[in-house]
Amino acid sequence: MRRKHQPAPDDPPVTSGVSRRGFLGRTSAVVATATATVVPGAPEAEAAAPGAADVPGEHLVTVRLTVNGEPRRLRVDPRWTLLDVLRERLGLTGTKKGCDRGQCGACTVHVDGRRVVSCLTLVATLDEHHVTTIEGLGADDELHPMQQAFLDRDGFQCGFCTPGQIMSAVCLAGEGHDGSDDEIREYMSGNLCRCSAYPNIVDAVKDAGRVRH
Repeated sequence: MRRKHQPAPDDPPVTSGVSRRGFLGRTSAVVATATATVVPGAPEAEAAAPGAADVPGEHLVTVRLTVNGEPRRLRVDPRWTLLDVLRERLGLTGTKKGCDRGQCGACTVHVDGRRVVSCLTLVATLDEHHVTTIEGLGADDELHPMQQAFLDRDGFQCGFCTPGQIMSAVCLAGEGHDGSDDEIREYMSGNLCRCSAYPNIVDAVKDAGRVRH
């Protein structure tokens, strides 16, 4: 059995070459650099979306959107979806990422007054279009009638799917598809509620429809 070598008193200490102070200094520098690349989403401000650094500058595209009434000008990777730009670039996190496959409806927003699933919508296709998210639905001091109806009817439990449910319900009512319970269920079928609050959601849509009429 080999005996483990015991260092002699005059052996030099074994070190990694990086001191604790040096490691912390380098970490702080990296964090500071990453933070400096975040640009506030001010109207008419041109900035690259997250991940754009991975794409050569000549491959980025400029997209001009009106989001909740505010003009936005963005330089984005053409592969980015509207959902990712809304959440990661503009900080509008009310729009939820559920399945990311267009099957659950949690990411529903309005584009030019029509409902779309933003996880399947490439933002590069929306130049000069108007986008409305759940944050832009009501007034500053007053909820939209559909939002109020969901509160009054307890049309949610965990609340994760609720923004998409409300955005779909607003378009459904505007299309005149709220005439019966069966019609509401049919035209809301693209929005899944894993908590199964469907009866209350139907009641909320009917209540908001009465206010509209």
